[in-house]
Amino acid sequence: MSEVLLKAEDLRVRYGGILALKGVSFEVRRGEIVSLIGANGAGKTTTLRAISGLVNFEGRVEFTDKNKQTQSLGQVAKHNIVRLGLAHSPEGRGVFPNLSVRENLILGAYHRVDHVEIQKDLDHCYELFPRLKERIKQKAGTLSGGEQQMLAICRALMAKPSLLVLDEPSLGLAPLIVAQIFSIIQKVNQEGVTILLVEQNAKMALKVSHRAYVVETGLITLEGRGRDLLNDERIIASYLGGH
Repeated sequence: MSEVLLKAEDLRVRYGGILALKGVSFEVRRGEIVSLIGANGAGKTTTLRAISGLVNFEGRVEFTDKNKQTQSLGQVAKHNIVRLGLAHSPEGRGVFPNLSVRENLILGAYHRVDHVEIQKDLDHCYELFPRLKERIKQKAGTLSGGEQQMLAICRALMAKPSLLVLDEPSLGLAPLIVAQIFSIIQKVNQEGVTILLVEQNAKMALKVSHRAYVVETGLITLEGRGRDLLNDERIIASYLGGH
């Protein structure tokens, strides 16, 4: 069994008086694609935001950094989390609209100084998503939704992460683009990047995931292998539109 790359224990997040996460625990092993699925407002995005240092949390999150040292993310300065090897592509894409495609990608590598490798990774992004190369000088704000999603994923990859956190990569996209995005997610994983995925499209998520967790009202209620959950009657009834 591969090593645990990320481990969350009893994760709790409060928004004012509301307890959004009520004690979430899960783990991601090196080399996996792990999905969190569930309804809107279940706490999936909050979980990712806690791990990435975007919201404060109670509990413990441990991450094995690039030097194979275990770090408690609650003790790491928030701006240093990406340096450890964890990159987050947020819900809503969050591209810099007035910067070009290339400038957005270069910003993803802001903490790196290995300029030759940065150029190699830029070229690899253009191989993954040729559309981005075609629009290299175009302002990100003028791209289509699908193109912005491609850019958000590649900007996170430019940080050279060992764990790529993806929040709703298929949201609002046409089925053809969704299929392309998920194909690239699998390719990136096969190239050695571990992936933690939050996705409303439960069917697509479970198809590509090694393991998955179901989040309901701030709690994990079910976990298992992706293909097992895909055939689980409870999942079919709740998230896959019945039989």
